[in-house]
This record gives sequence, structure tokens and C-alpha cells, in this order.
Amino acid sequence: MFRHHGKTRTYSHNLKIASVLSIVAGIVNVTGFFAVHELTTNVTGHFAYFMDNIVKYDISNGIVYLLYVFFFFFGSFMSSFLIEFISKKGERFVYIIPATIEIIILLLLGVFGHYLILHYPSSIAFGLLFSMGLQNSLVTTISNAVVRTTHLTGLFTDLGIELSQLFFYKKIEQKQKLMASIRLRITIILSFFVGGVLGGLLYMQIHMHTLFIAAAILLAGLIYDNIKIRLLLLRRKLRNY
Repeated sequence: MFRHHGKTRTYSHNLKIASVLSIVAGIVNVTGFFAVHELTTNVTGHFAYFMDNIVKYDISNGIVYLLYVFFFFFGSFMSSFLIEFISKKGERFVYIIPATIEIIILLLLGVFGHYLILHYPSSIAFGLLFSMGLQNSLVTTISNAVVRTTHLTGLFTDLGIELSQLFFYKKIEQKQKLMASIRLRITIILSFFVGGVLGGLLYMQIHMHTLFIAAAILLAGLIYDNIKIRLLLLRRKLRNY
């Protein structure tokens, strides 16, 4: 689900990566909100808060919200930069570095989260927004902009458009394509919801260690992908004998 790009990528690949990364995003979103009372998977609200503080001449708080926007942007930039750079060396491993960086950030915030909440709460939001920028850029790039997993506004917009189109599309091919897109968007929304509920329940018990679960889910997705490709290569070798 991570390795395939372009013409080799299928609907099944997008459905799998959408499920995994949306659960991760849901967990991160709730954990970040419970920990520091900030949204940590999108920046729409942060830009509004930035403008509000600027209008009120509260420059210091305004800069903090501007940094929230910047860290999400910087995560997206770094993910895309790494993908382009690594793709020159070999496309098989193009996704590993951005995903690994995200896992490391989640683990570090899980380990030092309690201390950071007490002394540097904004750094938690910085780290989570950067990791979600990484993730969103990664999945957008490898799915050819079909899948986005860190915020729901655009998804509900697209879902509303596509559901309305069901009343007007008559051809079987058009309806099949439309239904496939609707299923993908509903999968992302439900997975984000599941991740949010799971994150909320876990946070009540293990607090910032909840991010370990998000990191483990992402790592499991990478391992699954690696095992699957190795099995595929093994089958091809066996067929050649």
C-alpha cells in the first residue's frame, strides 16, 4: 500500500493506506487536543487564531499560532523534498524515510510528553503538526492526491458532492467509479473517527503514551508492506525455477 506509485497503484492500495493513516491521524488529533488543547492535524483554525491575535495586538500569541501553521507546512515540504530526493536513488524505498521520521517524532513525544506539557506545551503541537504535515504530504504524493488523511473538511465536501452526483449519473461505469470514491471517503472518515475514539479512551489511561499506539500502527503498516513485497518477490523467483 506504500510502495506502489502511478499506474501500479490500485484502489485496494489506496483503501488500505487510507485506513491505516486515518486511524493514526485520529489518534494524534485527540491526543494533541487533550494534551495541549490545540488542533494538531490541520491548520485552518490556527490561521484564524493568528489573525485574531494580530488584530488584538497580542503579537506573542499570534506568533505561536503562525508557528503552528509553519510546522505543518514545513512537515509537508520536508516529506515532498525527501520523496523527490530519494526517488532519484530508488523508488522502492521512497516512503520509508518520511514515515520513519513520523514514527520517531510520535515516540519521542510519547516518552517526553509529560515533561513537555508542564514546561513547553507548544512544542507538542509543533511536533504533532510537523508529523501530520509529513503524513499528509506522503499519502497525497503516493496516492496521486486521491487520499488525504489528516483533516475532514475537504473529505465531507467531496463526499457531499459525490453523493449528490448519484442522483444524476446514469451510466454503469460512472456509477461504479463514483461508488468506489464514496467508499474510500467513508473509509477515511470512519477510520479517523475510530482513531479518535481509540485515542480518547487510551489518553484517559496512559496519557501521552497513547502516541506509542499511533507509532505502532504506522510501523505495523510499514512491516506489512515489506513482508508483502518480499513474498511477492519470492513467488516470482519460484515461478522462474
